[in-house]
Amino acid sequence: MGMWLLVPMGYLMGSLSTAIMVCQFLGLPDPREEGSNNPGATNVLRFGGKKAAAMTLIGDLLKGLFPVLIATLIGASNLVIGCAGIAAFIGHLFPVFFGFQGGKGVATAAGVFFGFYWFLGFIAVATWLVMLKITRVSSLSAIIAAATAPIYAWMLLSNDILLISTTVISILCIWRHRLNIVRLVSGAEERIGR
Repeated sequence: MGMWLLVPMGYLMGSLSTAIMVCQFLGLPDPREEGSNNPGATNVLRFGGKKAAAMTLIGDLLKGLFPVLIATLIGASNLVIGCAGIAAFIGHLFPVFFGFQGGKGVATAAGVFFGFYWFLGFIAVATWLVMLKITRVSSLSAIIAAATAPIYAWMLLSNDILLISTTVISILCIWRHRLNIVRLVSGAEERIGR
């Protein structure tokens, strides 16, 4: 039973909104009220610059990685590990400490994937970076990375529970981008660096 405490711990870690805390620390506007109103690294980059965005990105990634890493190191079952990862991701989407108004979870998902298997995280991030280089659209790159992550997990992981956990996170990530998908279809989505 004690191992299952790792799941609510994962949720609470995920609920630490790095974007909001970084912006408060640097004296920047609340990311929920600026730019796209999304507390994530891409939006922070728009109005806060590269330093604030990098701090947000790293923090969001680590809060996905740590719950999975802790669960793995203390010998939790794959079911607990997978659920802790999902909980951290959901915490980012719906943070209890910030009125359940969270981000879209791309970096946190990457952190969870790194925890499941380092190469899964690496190839998911590489997919996002390559697509960003090609399209200059962060949301489209994230959607493609999320859509391909379960395929990578199926190829790389010999564990059905972690494969299912990866798939659940990927589906939620794509769902979280549903308004971006509408803008992509209409050609109204913003590009980076143009």
